[in-house]
Amino acid sequence: MKSRREPQLHLSIYIRPEADRQELDFVRQLGVTHVYTWVRDDQIQVPALRSLREQVEDAGLVLYNVGHFGIAKNDRIHLALPGREEAFDRFRLFVHALGEAGIHLTTFTWEPTQVWSTGVAPRDEARSALARFVDMEEVASRPFTHGRAYTREEIWDNYTWFITRILPEAETAGVRLALHPNDPPAPVYGGVPSLIHSAADFRRAFETAGGHASLGMEFCTGCWLEGGAAFGNVLENLREFIEARRVRIVHFRNVSAPMPRFSETFLDNGYMDMYKIMRLLVNSGYDGTVTLDHTPNFPAAYNTGTGTAYAIGYMRALLQRALEDTAT
Repeated sequence: MKSRREPQLHLSIYIRPEADRQELDFVRQLGVTHVYTWVRDDQIQVPALRSLREQVEDAGLVLYNVGHFGIAKNDRIHLALPGREEAFDRFRLFVHALGEAGIHLTTFTWEPTQVWSTGVAPRDEARSALARFVDMEEVASRPFTHGRAYTREEIWDNYTWFITRILPEAETAGVRLALHPNDPPAPVYGGVPSLIHSAADFRRAFETAGGHASLGMEFCTGCWLEGGAAFGNVLENLREFIEARRVRIVHFRNVSAPMPRFSETFLDNGYMDMYKIMRLLVNSGYDGTVTLDHTPNFPAAYNTGTGTAYAIGYMRALLQRALEDTAT
């Protein structure tokens, strides 16, 4: 008789930075053990961060990573704009505050203009759910976001400037960094080249950092699938980066098709068989978090919590199947 293996990975979902006990109890009732959040400006100091961590732990959960949008996605750093030193110092202080508060992972993305989308609309006639969609022809028609076209080497020079300075700070603070790819993973939009739009870019990012152990990645399955073959092979690359001990977080998301046009889908309704990804995660011994990423919306009267519950139920089923299929 086979005995089912216990997973080494941990399912994770987003909580609001002001999450109350009821929200945290909802997470536990879903069978999820780890959470993450993006904090507000008034929460980036040690007392607030420590209080948040303790609140999560009191509910029997783990606060795995914490970020701040304005710190993690800052065009002054990405594009070497005036105020870059001040923006870097804010990032540095945030990293040290996280470490002192007992939070040991934060994320960042080289997206000076945030995530790009064409809109939100029903993209599935059979299920009629509202979801983010992207048409790269429409995206490409937009004007420069920062007044001119930047070169790819400018972007990489700015990344080098940042990463060689922040990693010693992160190591001292006991905080690891997880780099997320550009979304959508197009070579350029708004006149700004993407730093990370392929597996090769991730390799270059790690090499530029000198192989520093404090730098890892958010392996976003959604971005890999959006990029298709131009990004890489999602299964082969996931195995590669897990073996290299670079994957800190896996973003679990499915899409309808690779670029140039795609919409986000329910996990069971995109072009990727998500079981293949879950099985690889189990077989590889991956011990980080698998995070529910974006998911389509249910009707407004039913939307609070239902999309999360639907997706987590599906992820738990995939995980149980993978554990049973690989039992000894």
